[in-house]
Amino acid sequence: MSENSDDVDEGPAPRTVVDERSLSPMRKTIANRLQESYQNAVHVTASREVDAEALIAAADAAGDDVSIMDVLLHALSETLDAHPAFNATFEDGKHRSYEQHNVAVAVDVDAGLVAPVIADVGSKSLDEIATERRRLTDLVQRGEYEMRDLRGGTITVSNLGVLGVDSFTPVINPPQVAILGIGRIAERARPDDGGVAFRRRVTLDLSFDHRVIDGADAARFLGTLADRVESADRYIDGNAQP
Repeated sequence: MSENSDDVDEGPAPRTVVDERSLSPMRKTIANRLQESYQNAVHVTASREVDAEALIAAADAAGDDVSIMDVLLHALSETLDAHPAFNATFEDGKHRSYEQHNVAVAVDVDAGLVAPVIADVGSKSLDEIATERRRLTDLVQRGEYEMRDLRGGTITVSNLGVLGVDSFTPVINPPQVAILGIGRIAERARPDDGGVAFRRRVTLDLSFDHRVIDGADAARFLGTLADRVESADRYIDGNAQP
């Protein structure tokens, strides 16, 4: 720096605009809902790494039409039976839990994320969950969905694992009180009988509204979900037990 630098005002660093555009209507809606979520909810995220071997085995055994996501949705529904406070909304000062597990599944499209709702997941078989998820995903990707396909959700699932993300902090979809993030499945070394074994594992990230749900409850929810995921091979014959 020169001796006279204090006397020289060179102004801000130059920058050249290469593109400028207004937000699309869908992007504006997404932005407004995210802002609403952070303004109104007290976000906390709890994470748990889970063994994914039984999950993968169940999806493989169920056939080409069933994905790991479908098995996870089945396990999530069972978990919601045990922890109904997460299958809920919070608005007008009331925490409302619902009988049906209407799970919104985030789908990536060019304009952003759209979350169609799989209605009453708990009443569906694994094959039925897979069929409905594929149908809704196809509708969204073709842009042929209706607003009714996006309404009535009681909890949301977002899977960034398919894009190589290990773990993330999903944002609650208001007025819901929880969202489950799915990370990528990766092989990791674990202690095993005095040695080391390599097993495939996945990180589950649960964001919840701390106004109505405590951290200990979130930890118990993830513990139940981990148990369901790690015993997912019992879904293969379609006769899952509680």
